[in-house]
Amino acid sequence: MDGKQHRLFITAVSVVPVLGLLAAMVLLWNRAFGVSDLVSLVVMYTIAGIGISTGFHRLLAHRSFKTHRPIADALAVAGTIAGQGPAIIWAAHHRRHHRMSDRDGDPHSPYLYGGRTRIAVLRGLWHAHLGWLFDEELTSDPIRYCPDLVRDRHLRWISEHFVLIMMLGLVVVPAGIGYAVSGGDPMSALTGLVWGGLVRLFLLSHLTYAVNSIGHFAGRRRFSTADESRNIGWLAIPSFGDSWHNNHHAFPRSANHGMRWYEADLSALFIKALTRTGLAWDPIRIDRDRIEARAAGLSRVGGGRHVPAQPPAPLSERRRARSAAASAADAGDIE
Repeated sequence: MDGKQHRLFITAVSVVPVLGLLAAMVLLWNRAFGVSDLVSLVVMYTIAGIGISTGFHRLLAHRSFKTHRPIADALAVAGTIAGQGPAIIWAAHHRRHHRMSDRDGDPHSPYLYGGRTRIAVLRGLWHAHLGWLFDEELTSDPIRYCPDLVRDRHLRWISEHFVLIMMLGLVVVPAGIGYAVSGGDPMSALTGLVWGGLVRLFLLSHLTYAVNSIGHFAGRRRFSTADESRNIGWLAIPSFGDSWHNNHHAFPRSANHGMRWYEADLSALFIKALTRTGLAWDPIRIDRDRIEARAAGLSRVGGGRHVPAQPPAPLSERRRARSAAASAADAGDIE
C-alpha cells in the first residue's frame, strides 16, 4: 500500500467496526441476539486474539518458541484476520518499538508530546492508541528490523494477501459460523457477520491498542525498565496475556508474559498446550531466580524513559557486525 491507500484502509477499519457496534446495539435493543451470534463472536475473537498475541507477537516478532510450518502459517493467518496490518509490517513496527521504547523513533509512544500538560497527555495517548496508524510517513523497514521474516516466502505471501485474508475473516467466516450454528438461517448469517466480524474487530483492535497506550501510562511496574511499560491486570484476559507489558519489556523473548501464578496469560497456556502435544518446542522460559535478579539489578540503576539506554541494534545490523568481526578475525589469522 502507498501512503494514501494505507490511510484509507486505517480509516475504514476504524470507522466500519463502529458502525457494526451501533448495529449490534440496535439488535440487542430488539433482542435479536442468539446463540449463533455469541458463538460467532467468541470463536472469531479467540482465533484473531491468539493470532495476534501468540502468532504475530510471540512467534514472529520475538521468536519465543518454535513450531512446525503449518502451525506457524495458521497463526500468521489468524493474526491477519485481526486486521492490524500485514504480518511482516506488524513485526517490524513491534521490533522497532522495543528498540526505541518511549524514545525518539518509537512508533507509538504516548510521550510524543512530552506528557506534562493535560492536553499533551491526551494527545500522546491518542497517538499511541490509534493516531500513529494514520501517519502516512511512518515506516519500519522490514529489511532492517526483521530480515528473517522477509526471507520467509510463506510470510511474504500471507502479508501480500493481507486484505483478502482479513476480509474472509471479517465477512465470510463469521457469517458461515452464524449460518451453521443456527441450522441454516440466513438472518443468523447476517447477525453472525455483525458480531463475529465487525464487533469482534472493534473490541479486539481497541483492547490490543490499549496495551500500546495505557500499557505505557498507567499500571504497576515490577521491573524498572528503561521505558514506561506497565502491567495492567484487568486487561490480561481480553489481551491474551499481553497486558503484562512491563514483564514483557523486561524479558521480551519470554514465551510467558504472566510471571506469577495469578497473572493470567492465555497465550502462554496455548503455547504450553502446543508444546505438550509436540506441536511446538523450545519455548523460552525465565526461571524465578533470573526474574528476581533482573528486578534487583534494574532497581539499582533506576528506570523510566529518562534513563540513558543504548538500544540493541536491529537484527540486520547485528548480523552485519558479526560478519565484519568474523572477516576481521580471518584477516588477522592470515597475517
